[in-house]
Amino acid sequence: MPTIDIDPRTAEGLAQIAAAKPRGLQAVGLNGTSTGSCLDAKAATIAGLAALIALDGPPAAYGELVAQALEAELSPDEIVATLHAVAPVIGSARVVAAAPEIMLALGLPLPGTGAEG
Repeated sequence: MPTIDIDPRTAEGLAQIAAAKPRGLQAVGLNGTSTGSCLDAKAATIAGLAALIALDGPPAAYGELVAQALEAELSPDEIVATLHAVAPVIGSARVVAAAPEIMLALGLPLPGTGAEG
């Protein structure tokens, strides 16, 4: 395995999370509010959407996250591209389950409702 130069603060932060220590959990928003990350709003939203799809998140979460995605200036094409990107890792069942939730959050009619073009 190649040697990777990792900032000591990054290594310590990861160790705090791995050990489930309060400071580490707070840093990722699991025990209070997030202290930020090096990801911009667009990348953070894509990561959140990918995680939501992978975990088969609740329908209400899709509406909130798609709204955040649009606010972060993700296009609907980029949202759909996220589905395509995670499919090989998580499988088609999760992607197929997520697609209607994303469609509803974008205000699109579902297939089979007679409203599609």
